[in-house]
Amino acid sequence: MRIGAAAEAWAATGFEVEEGSTRIGHVRLRFEPGEEGITGWSLIGAGSTAIDGLPTRLAAPEDAVEMHASHPNDARRIDHLVVFTPDLGRTTTALEGAGIDLRRVREPDESPGPPVRQAFFRLGEVILEVVENPRLDSGPARFWGITLAVGDLDACAAQLGNRLGEVRDAVQPGRRIATVRRQAGLGLPVALISP
Repeated sequence: MRIGAAAEAWAATGFEVEEGSTRIGHVRLRFEPGEEGITGWSLIGAGSTAIDGLPTRLAAPEDAVEMHASHPNDARRIDHLVVFTPDLGRTTTALEGAGIDLRRVREPDESPGPPVRQAFFRLGEVILEVVENPRLDSGPARFWGITLAVGDLDACAAQLGNRLGEVRDAVQPGRRIATVRRQAGLGLPVALISP
């Protein structure tokens, strides 16, 4: 995954960074100067790069990233990657057309969760959460943010201090979550969640 952010900001937030990138679980994040946010991703085994405007590269199985052992903040893996779309059906069709299997659709009247339609896909260890955002114009889907699973959220909160918002109950029963503050300079919305 390519991230528009300074590698130094990620290092200051407790990630082990080497040569402008870090590995979280089986995913490599490469930091690039310029536009903030997730600027693209590489997928192993996808059948297409035409995924509703999401900048996509195909990767070969031999490009798989070896599991990262540890970070000072105890980040273990990417729990989920969030994509916003103005048209859930269109984006879901594009993902399925690339060979990514839809796991389920959550309607706005289901609890718990936000009052929006969501589709969920599995990309190896990562859950891809596609959210229909009615405030977006009719353009393509876009990457929004990531949630990282950490081994001990309270210890991570103590380590990060004022770079992390309040720890609260997550939508998922029995889990807790906190958002990294924008001032940390990670270039995109990042949340940390308990295992």
